[in-house]
Amino acid sequence: MPLYAQLTRAIQFAIATGRLRVGEQLPTVRQLAVDLRVNANTVAKVYAELERSGILETRRGVGTFVCARHFEATRNRDHQKRLRELVDRFIEEAAAMGFSADDLIDQLQTRRKKETKKNG
Repeated sequence: MPLYAQLTRAIQFAIATGRLRVGEQLPTVRQLAVDLRVNANTVAKVYAELERSGILETRRGVGTFVCARHFEATRNRDHQKRLRELVDRFIEEAAAMGFSADDLIDQLQTRRKKETKKNG
């Protein structure tokens, strides 16, 4: 795997695991190149690619930062995707037990009413 691809994945992984947080400033191109002992053009290419994809943002004269907008949108998409997957599994399992979607909806509405009364 090319070095720039490894560095790109490493930065994305650091962000995904919380080692780099939204809004956090990254080292300068020159500093990261020195730290990693790689060509500064390689780091510049990675930063530019991540900026084009909305993961990083460069503020002229200030530095390069993890972009909040990208991760809020990604988090919302991931959240919705996980919910759809959960619903799909729930419906499949219920169908295997002989329950219809209407049965599920009735039970969910009953549960919602109980939760509303309990929390209300």
